[in-house]
Amino acid sequence: MSGVRKSLARVEVALKWDPSASGSPANDLDIIAAVYAEGDLRGTPEYVVHFDRRAPDGTVTLNRDSRTGQGFGFDEVMTLELDRMSERLRRVVVGVVVQSDDDARTFGDIGGMALRIREGYVDLVAEGPVADVADATAATIAVFTRDDAGAWSLDPAVRGFTAAPQEYLRIMGGAAS
Repeated sequence: MSGVRKSLARVEVALKWDPSASGSPANDLDIIAAVYAEGDLRGTPEYVVHFDRRAPDGTVTLNRDSRTGQGFGFDEVMTLELDRMSERLRRVVVGVVVQSDDDARTFGDIGGMALRIREGYVDLVAEGPVADVADATAATIAVFTRDDAGAWSLDPAVRGFTAAPQEYLRIMGGAAS
């Protein structure tokens, strides 16, 4: 008898942070997801979802977008419907970037930052700070991969980058997971 392995199906990635002090530029963070096809797992993404809010096939949606961190609960929320993705799509890299006019602001400059990744009511990554990347301006926060049997799994390793948002979009998929 062969074993049955449960695959991730519908995952929510959520991020929250504190607003900036009065009179200071707004704290603006953005969740980004890059989806890679089987033949190019670390190269050019099939598509990227950030401010556009939705993947062409509807499987990745930015449900909540904040430019200030002013809100109740989580400020940015993205849903990944991994079970609906085409079989040729095998890797999804989720990252966060700091939007800053001078590209000098880092995660350490933004208070109250916390991340949560969950499927249904089960936390895959419990709500917690992202302190390991305080000196970074962009970070990969999760990598989802599909195995040969079609099951999706999560690598929740956080990896920081010192890159402007556009540069991070170019390099985010090349990071080893």
